[in-house]
Amino acid sequence: MSNQSKKGSFSDLELPVAKKYLTPARRRGLLWIGAGAAALLLAVAAWDFLGRQGELFTAGPLSSNHATFGSDCAACHQPFGEVASDRCSVCHEKYGDALGVYTFAAHYVYRSNDFQRVTTAENETACSACHLEHLGREAEITLVSDAHCLSCHDFGSFNREHPPFELAADDAGLVFTHIHHVREVMQQQGLVDVERACLHCHNAQPDGKNFEPIDFDRHCDACHLTTTEKTPRLPLREPGETAAGVLSLASFQADGGPAAQWAFYTDPNEYRQLGRGVTKSPLHHEDRWVMENLRALRRMLYPDAGLADLLRSSADVPAGETRVLYEEALATLREAATGLRGRPEPEIQEELDRIEQLLGDLERALQDPYTPLDETDFFLALERPDPGLGEELVAEIETLVNDLTGPCQRCHAVDRATFARVQKDQRALRRAEFDHRAHILQVRCLECHAEIPILEHLDDEESTDVAEDRAEIQNLPAIESCQACHEPRQASNRCVTCHYFHPNKTRRSELLLYLDTDEGRNRAREEQTSQTFLQGG
Repeated sequence: MSNQSKKGSFSDLELPVAKKYLTPARRRGLLWIGAGAAALLLAVAAWDFLGRQGELFTAGPLSSNHATFGSDCAACHQPFGEVASDRCSVCHEKYGDALGVYTFAAHYVYRSNDFQRVTTAENETACSACHLEHLGREAEITLVSDAHCLSCHDFGSFNREHPPFELAADDAGLVFTHIHHVREVMQQQGLVDVERACLHCHNAQPDGKNFEPIDFDRHCDACHLTTTEKTPRLPLREPGETAAGVLSLASFQADGGPAAQWAFYTDPNEYRQLGRGVTKSPLHHEDRWVMENLRALRRMLYPDAGLADLLRSSADVPAGETRVLYEEALATLREAATGLRGRPEPEIQEELDRIEQLLGDLERALQDPYTPLDETDFFLALERPDPGLGEELVAEIETLVNDLTGPCQRCHAVDRATFARVQKDQRALRRAEFDHRAHILQVRCLECHAEIPILEHLDDEESTDVAEDRAEIQNLPAIESCQACHEPRQASNRCVTCHYFHPNKTRRSELLLYLDTDEGRNRAREEQTSQTFLQGG
């Protein structure tokens, strides 16, 4: 009974309990301990942020490029939030522009070079989603991990379900066989090593990644179009006459048009005229007399050629390179305008006005960011020759085209009185980079580039099947050849090993022009671009 009075009780059952449980001890000591711990924590935080740039309380040290922001979280982070992409644009976009060059769409277009495939996502991928910071001073934040790439791409890795390489368009405009040319170079240069003969034309750029464009004067002139090359005897026609014939040098000089200046400066001894026929010797690469006559014959067959008459060859260019056509057309127009300026004749001044009007239209199209460049403007409008000429005359003109370009067709393809465009740039991979300099230490060229059987048929060219050796074959290795070495136990197989998916700063302004999302302004176009200086002339 005495114990119950000391302890007390609770509930209807009068269960015993000690009195100290009903009356807790004072918590003043605990409060002092908590206050002391908080003060110590604040002191450590102040010492860290003032003396150590917040190393103890951040996720980790910033990369060296961003190290100066170590004590200023607000420079990148939203209040209590993630990094905002617009904070990145303050430094990375030119003059503080809104995020443009560094959008995800810009990342894509830099690698594909195809502006027509750019689409702006509604939920733009944030910069910080791929470029992770706080990984240390030596971290390269542009080297994105595979996990970030695979979050969008369906295949597993380079060694599992990676799609085959997507290569640039095949060069079907050139008639070329590698085996024959390798043999000729080896004989002329006195070479024993086959691969040195390959490097005679495939000249690597200083960075070792890509090759210089093929150039006729540097690679072909020694053997092709020698001083003995000439055209067959071709029938002549008078200016304005609709007949299967070519124009003489005197006709171009008397015409007074855009070609007159060239005609007055050419060597008349290269033309041998006998009666109603003419032969030209020697022939030059892109021979001006041949090109001007071919243009005149094409104008008869396809009177609605339009802007195609401003090009040296067809309008077939890889996706994203339409600018090449506009620049080539501008060069033609500028040369024509230069030859006509200063001429007082009214008809010449009228022709010059047409040229300068079209010249201005094309220049505005290249400079205006809201004018889309369309390669179809340079296509021949008619699919077949003008039916008004009659089948017999069309056949005669087409035969004349073949005779005129016969020496050229040993290397070049001609279709619809037009030279097929040759792909001079040797870059083949569209979305990746390849460093030849790093690989040549491990393997020889022909160990990977083995689609064309050069070594098998080098001593016996006649045994080579035409299908095995032609210009359209790019002779590039399949993905299996790369996967043999690039696997986890050997060379790196990370995505960024080949795909450095980052905008090119040298093309900043060009990217900004094409990444505008205003569809209405994007479709604005000058109506005059359908006119050419050839109309009425």
